[in-house]
Amino acid sequence: MTITPYRSTPVFTEETLPAALQKRHNTKAGVWGLIRVLEGELRLAYCDPQSEVTLRPGAPGILQPEQWHFVTLCGPMKVQIDFYDQPPPRA
Repeated sequence: MTITPYRSTPVFTEETLPAALQKRHNTKAGVWGLIRVLEGELRLAYCDPQSEVTLRPGAPGILQPEQWHFVTLCGPMKVQIDFYDQPPPRA
């Protein structure tokens, strides 16, 4: 069985990444997110417990339901976020 997202954002660049994603926010109950960097890098900070990872092509960030987080730009990049109603695939 293939797991597919029920919704995906447009592809964002460093110029079009919404400011709201760069501030502390969370996913909704029952929603997983998969942050896929297509080009460049993006820093993903988890708020509780606090940790930070650098996302790159082939190394996505996984968001659990109701998980507080924010992203920080590292330079030029392209990113897309997929939303799932069950745990997403890792790549």
